[in-house]
Amino acid sequence: MNFSVREDDPVRAALRRAALSDLDALYREFDASPGGLDETQAAARLKRYGPNRVAQDAGAGVLRELARHVFNPLNGLLLTLAVASWTLSDRRAAVVISAMVALSVLLAFVQEHRSNAAAARLRAMVRTHASVRRPGAAEDPFVETSLDRIVPGDVIRLTAGDMVPADVRLIAAKDLFLNQSALTGESMPVEKFARALDRANEPLEAENLAFMGSNVVSGYGEALVLFTGSRTFFGAIADKITEAGDTTAFDESVRRFTWLMISFMAAMAPLVFFVNGYFKGDWLGAFLFAISVAVGLTPEMLPMIVTVNLAKGAMAISREKVIVKRLNAIQNFGAMDVLCTDKTGTLTQDRIILKRHLDIYGADSERVLEFAYLNSHFQSGLRNLLDIAVLKQAELEKKLTPRRRFKKIDEIPFDFERRRLSVIVESDDGERLLICKGAVEEIFAAATRFETADAEGALDRSHLETAKQETAALNADGFRVIAVAYKRVASDKTVYAPADERELTLLGYIAFLDPPKDSAAQAVADLRKAGISVKILTGDNEIVTRKVCRDVGLGIDDLLLGADIDAMDDPALAARVSGVTVFAKLSPPQKARVVAALRKNGHVVGYLGDGINDGPALKAGDVGISVDTAVDIARESADIILLEKSLAVLNDGVIEGRKVFANILKYVRMGASSNFGNMFSVLGASVFLPFLPMTPIQILTNNLLYDLSQTAIPTDNVDEEFLARPRKWDIAGIAKFMLYVGPVSSIFDYATFILMVLVFDAWDKPSLFQTGWFVESLFTQTLIIHVIRTRKIPFVESRASGPLLLTTIVVCLIGAALPYSPVAPVFGFTPLPLSYWPAMAGFLLGYAILAHLAKTAFFERFED
Repeated sequence: MNFSVREDDPVRAALRRAALSDLDALYREFDASPGGLDETQAAARLKRYGPNRVAQDAGAGVLRELARHVFNPLNGLLLTLAVASWTLSDRRAAVVISAMVALSVLLAFVQEHRSNAAAARLRAMVRTHASVRRPGAAEDPFVETSLDRIVPGDVIRLTAGDMVPADVRLIAAKDLFLNQSALTGESMPVEKFARALDRANEPLEAENLAFMGSNVVSGYGEALVLFTGSRTFFGAIADKITEAGDTTAFDESVRRFTWLMISFMAAMAPLVFFVNGYFKGDWLGAFLFAISVAVGLTPEMLPMIVTVNLAKGAMAISREKVIVKRLNAIQNFGAMDVLCTDKTGTLTQDRIILKRHLDIYGADSERVLEFAYLNSHFQSGLRNLLDIAVLKQAELEKKLTPRRRFKKIDEIPFDFERRRLSVIVESDDGERLLICKGAVEEIFAAATRFETADAEGALDRSHLETAKQETAALNADGFRVIAVAYKRVASDKTVYAPADERELTLLGYIAFLDPPKDSAAQAVADLRKAGISVKILTGDNEIVTRKVCRDVGLGIDDLLLGADIDAMDDPALAARVSGVTVFAKLSPPQKARVVAALRKNGHVVGYLGDGINDGPALKAGDVGISVDTAVDIARESADIILLEKSLAVLNDGVIEGRKVFANILKYVRMGASSNFGNMFSVLGASVFLPFLPMTPIQILTNNLLYDLSQTAIPTDNVDEEFLARPRKWDIAGIAKFMLYVGPVSSIFDYATFILMVLVFDAWDKPSLFQTGWFVESLFTQTLIIHVIRTRKIPFVESRASGPLLLTTIVVCLIGAALPYSPVAPVFGFTPLPLSYWPAMAGFLLGYAILAHLAKTAFFERFED
């Protein structure tokens, strides 16, 4: 995917000028300064340029929402049939078909609009912020402001995990790598620099420009905002990017079922037309009848049922403060059978406490803590929970007075390959130090000496073994261990790179404790009970991870390390992943590979993450889940946002997802089996009867009433047994269900035909025959949902929701009353003899029993 703006676009021209300009000229052009805009200037520009939002962020709008529900294949087909009926002077049929479309569209629109409004209220609680320079700010010249308040001329700061909030020209950059895949389709990060270019052709290729829609992978930068909102490169192509979104398995399954039913109808309607035209000689009547049959075979309520169910599920979990960014993610929750998550904050309290600061022999060391504090204080990247825990040591601020006694010279930012971060500082006595902290193994690899309060010397094998034993003991007790090292550097150098992180002196370790959540063990047990396997994907080492998993009752069947994964090709990894519980010491690409391998094995995978390293895996999963406190890129990549980072909340979402799927499946099974049965009934009646088995207006009225009875399906109760394990779409299974249950309705249709012809002498009374079949057809179609909705005995062991029972009763009463009502002649109805009703009651009882037996036989044979 590679988008570009027009060659003559003024924004493109301005971006090219910015890439070529020196900074002084750039500040003049945008009426800005290195110190940034003050509050008054920023407010004036916000009023002038408007909020920093693209069209999609502002919401689709009522008309666009409505249009999305009107324009789909089913409604297009129905409206075409309505036009055909109107053209052929069957205006009553055209009105009824249009009413059916209006009913479906209106219900879907209202429910989704309510759901979107509820989600918007919650989304307002989750603001994405940017760091912007404001003159006169206290200690830090950069302050946090809402992303939508960024304006041209602002100077912003970019650190790892940030979304780039606008189109910007870099004015400072240090090892800055951005992911621009949303704009270019290129998955590899690109390095950016602050220097002016000699020439610039395509803005996206300019090394000193960054664009809204990209995110910071690593490094640090400062930038001048050039364009915001819809004037950005991203804003110009946002519609195209939205249209290019991937189709989910859920979307594909609904689409396949829809086209299956349309294909079924496309084959059936011409057959009905030719049979009736041939046997009855009335080709116009046969054509109108075939149109009505086509409408009856169309699952026109499917879009409404799907949308209302998804919206209802989204509203239900919104009450648990869970924000659904994409409605279809609700159903994916229900289908999820594997949840991948980091342990921090999900299994643990996400409350990091600095407990120990030790030299390499395990003795307490104040010097280790001081050097760790200086590193955390002067680093300009994303401060994680470990840094925050170090900086909480308030007494060190007073003792070291870093702002007065030290000056930062440079920084070597953290990345997931090196897994360490260094700052270079100069003390007030002129001594210059490179202070490095990071993963124990990575610091070991870069260190050649050690230093304690009493001794120093070269690191040999015995020292390394002692150090490894000490850190392993801490890990076994649940401590996360970070190593601290340093070296003195020459004062004539100002720019440093990862190559300078060598020949370090190892000082020791700082050890943190992140206690397990009290609720974690129960949450893991609940997910396991719900048929969901929890897998831990962490960058931490295996010893700490084993300890946490033991504490929360998560059994470790097998464990894979990042190095093991790198040694495997994709087929080998796919063969291992399903049986592995813990994946430790993973990089971001390795996490995404694990998720992709699980999906390749047929699992529906959810991924819960909130860090910079979770972005690729969040996008790789079937459903991405993050939290409101996550870094920008994690929130942007997720389908679901939790306002509380808890596995217990996830379990509630899983149950709602399964309810959604259950109620959609009820309509799908009912529509498929009903249509299959109707095929035999309509064809048989068309062959042996000298008249139409039902007039077009009767078929359409029957279908409209039947549709009304199904509008309450989204409110229906779902059996606990159905919710007990994950469920996935199975078109082949739906076809088998159709073959088992569908013919049952035809048996009682033919019984009605015999009753009407032999008992009530309707062979030469078309209106009586049509009225009798209309009532029987409406009753059986309306009541079958109560049989299909449960595996149990309907009405006895499992009852439908109140609204579904009510719509069933109301529609049946309307159907029974129509033949006796003043409008009966309009529809061609004749009052039915009283003796019809006991026979019909018997048919309905027999139908319910036989349909239940057929359904039971299906589930016994095809349990899955």
